[in-house]
Amino acid sequence: MTTVVATPALVPGTVVLDETVGRRGPWSTVVAAGDVLTVVDLDGNQAVDTLVYDAHDTSSRYSAAATVAAQENLFLTTGSMLRDADGTALMTLVADEVGNHDTVGGACSQESNTLRYGHHTKHQHACVENFLVEGARWGLGKRDLVSNINFFMNVPVEADGTLGIVDGRSAPGRRLALRADRDVLVLVSNCPQINNPCNGFDPTPVRMIVTRPESR
Repeated sequence: MTTVVATPALVPGTVVLDETVGRRGPWSTVVAAGDVLTVVDLDGNQAVDTLVYDAHDTSSRYSAAATVAAQENLFLTTGSMLRDADGTALMTLVADEVGNHDTVGGACSQESNTLRYGHHTKHQHACVENFLVEGARWGLGKRDLVSNINFFMNVPVEADGTLGIVDGRSAPGRRLALRADRDVLVLVSNCPQINNPCNGFDPTPVRMIVTRPESR
């Protein structure tokens, strides 16, 4: 049974989905055109690695290059459109309580953990593995993974062009809202990384709420 949402969804409407993604876990759903996905950083400082595909043609998918080029900004905030390689909007960030989300830091993997942090980390579950596990439910494989968005993750670009991964800008309960501009498949890894500050060295759950505006 659906209900009319109050908080914590950012855009008023009828709740069609309300789920908590466990710490370190994967998640996915199809968001219908016009519906709004609110992502809630329940405990703060939790990176949410995200990929977006056209629900009816997954070869049309989020393109970091097209998104960044169109907005002339590496970072995402209110008004940013997540675009496919043709420049067509998949989703639009319609509300944001954080103000800065990463497009270039990528997803951690067992291989990158080993390279960055030492062979002793190879056994650790990582975002690429989450994407592969969850993507398989929709017929997606490794070739379908592209550069992802890291919501709530703070990756500053230094003056010399180097990237940092530092404490996040988020806080407990902060939210962002994405409107689907067409039917989209949203694939998430609630980042399990414990070797850098992207999750405060302590991954925590997040909440995913899909609302349908009353005007639809």
